[in-house]
Amino acid sequence: MKKAVLMITMLMLAAFFTGCTKEATPEDRLSQYVKLWNAKKFDEMYEYLSNNAQKSITKKEFVQRYDKLYQDLEIKKLDVQFKKPEKEKEHDKKASLPISAKMDSAAGPISFDHTAELLKEKHGDEENWFIDWNTTYIFPELGKEDKISFQTIPANRGAIMDRNGDMVAANGYALEIGVIPGEMGDKKEETIQELAKLLEMTEEQINKQLNAAWVKPELLVPLKKISKDSLELQEKLFALDGVTSQKVNVREYPFGEAFSHMVGHVGPVTADELKKLEGKGYGASDVIGKRGLEQVLEKRLRGENGVKIAIRKKDGTEKVLAEKPVKDGEEVKLTVDVGVQKSIYDKMKGEAGAAAAINPLTGETLALVSAPGYDPNAATLGFTASQREAMDNDKNNPALNRFKLTFAPGSVMKPITAAVGLTADKISLDTAYEINEKRWQPDNSWGNYKITRVSDVKGRIDMQKALLYSDNIYFARVALETGSGAFKKGLEDFGFGKELDDYLYPLEPSTIGAVDKEITLADSGYGQGQIEMNVLHLAAAYTPFVNKGNLIKPILQADEEIGQVWKESIITPEEAETMTAMLEKIVSDPKGTAHAAVIPGYPLAGKTGTAEIKAKQGEKGRELGWFVGYNAESPDLLVTMMIDNVQEKGGSKAVVTKVKNVFEENK
Repeated sequence: MKKAVLMITMLMLAAFFTGCTKEATPEDRLSQYVKLWNAKKFDEMYEYLSNNAQKSITKKEFVQRYDKLYQDLEIKKLDVQFKKPEKEKEHDKKASLPISAKMDSAAGPISFDHTAELLKEKHGDEENWFIDWNTTYIFPELGKEDKISFQTIPANRGAIMDRNGDMVAANGYALEIGVIPGEMGDKKEETIQELAKLLEMTEEQINKQLNAAWVKPELLVPLKKISKDSLELQEKLFALDGVTSQKVNVREYPFGEAFSHMVGHVGPVTADELKKLEGKGYGASDVIGKRGLEQVLEKRLRGENGVKIAIRKKDGTEKVLAEKPVKDGEEVKLTVDVGVQKSIYDKMKGEAGAAAAINPLTGETLALVSAPGYDPNAATLGFTASQREAMDNDKNNPALNRFKLTFAPGSVMKPITAAVGLTADKISLDTAYEINEKRWQPDNSWGNYKITRVSDVKGRIDMQKALLYSDNIYFARVALETGSGAFKKGLEDFGFGKELDDYLYPLEPSTIGAVDKEITLADSGYGQGQIEMNVLHLAAAYTPFVNKGNLIKPILQADEEIGQVWKESIITPEEAETMTAMLEKIVSDPKGTAHAAVIPGYPLAGKTGTAEIKAKQGEKGRELGWFVGYNAESPDLLVTMMIDNVQEKGGSKAVVTKVKNVFEENK
């Protein structure tokens, strides 16, 4: 009896709660659907579709269409809204409810209003409200047979030009060599063999292109891009049946190797780069700066592609949903002079080294050279196997950018050491030392280590003689006299250990290293030991000698302020004037180490240097030859140059001649 009563009670309660449960309304169902839509849960959205809607599109098609569309259009910040009315209407079997949607896309914001139609129907045993979906729910104007168009309008990459407007990187064209399969005739195999040889491709690569699914007999199958200037190659290629070409836009570098390390080159964006740049507008067919200023200035040069998202109607008309106008890249004008750059590079051909040229009064960089260079046009089109092999086997390593690196400066450091000692009041312009030995040490605490000088001039050696004969012992003693702390501070005032603030091209900062011990301090005084400099900073370090003691900041971009003082009063105007006179005598005096640089009627001032790179004293090492030169009376050009491996070429003498020739061409 008790069990029967309990059962009746439970049945009554169940009936009560069932009666209290509110039947789902179209407003509730649409709210749930919108929530899933905003979360992009397209698979769950499909379950809300009416019977007719599900007959028109499968679940897989539905999900894939939304996924692909939102990915292709780069849909973000999706916000679909349905505002439930405060008082819900009574609905029979149909309901029409307003929705709105807004979203960000690759072409800009898209928004629309739409009316959602819901039907009350049975799905299996369940009766509920379902969305009578069709393509207008994607975009209201999208009919069943219409297509969504995503068009990219490429931005023109900004040109890079020199101070006179000569283009050093510009937009041009190349030839894309291809074949029309239907025109290859009965010598197809022979043609493929010859093509493989001429284009430095494998026959397998060519056949893979020809056997692609999209290929038709009448369509051009592209194989490889070649320079439009490769006339001899073109003649051989076009003699083959079915071989033709089409023009394609490419980046061009009119001055080739001379600017290769400064300007760099562009190349196709890689899969890894696309991953890192996701959301920044890059596509698989885009190019990107790979080296040099092309890489450094990528954001400025690239511009922004235009994008248009539209619906192409069956009747041929078009409804634009969103459009972002194309924004071409910025043109960048440099302070560099093509003539000076080419002149320096031509003198350095066949050598490994680096050079910089500046206007020492304004700080404008006139040249930044690394030798050997590489062909940036070939790099942009893609090196052939033979070109890559030649680069890899070149002992001078043309892929290495030397002007951005630091090297031991050797004796070109000596005027800087003198200036530091003068500013620290540890020496004067008249300071002289009695030097009679070829090898020197202050006392026995150095053990077997001694400073060696090249000259054998004996007696009282003052600063002029020390510079004239490039006396290592004199400048080692100046460094010791100055002391570790003052020497380091003085070099920091000269810009050592500091990056060139805001300089357009990132360079490794010149370094001081450990100079707290006597031997390393002494060696650093004449440019060995712990000191390393990049060629541009070396050029800047000589600017106080022509600017009444002020260190001038180098610049590379033409619209930057000229003559910026990086550090004021490094030395006094009198010391600067005297130093220039001493450096001029190094060239004009027959005993001077730079006398080979004499140009009649042209008062060149300068300093040579030879830095020896070796593991320990007594060994024969690799030598770096240096020369810094400028016009003592009209200093509008200052050149620093370093040539590697000069031990069999007369040391710095080889460099002096090259720099002299640069001045003769540009005076």
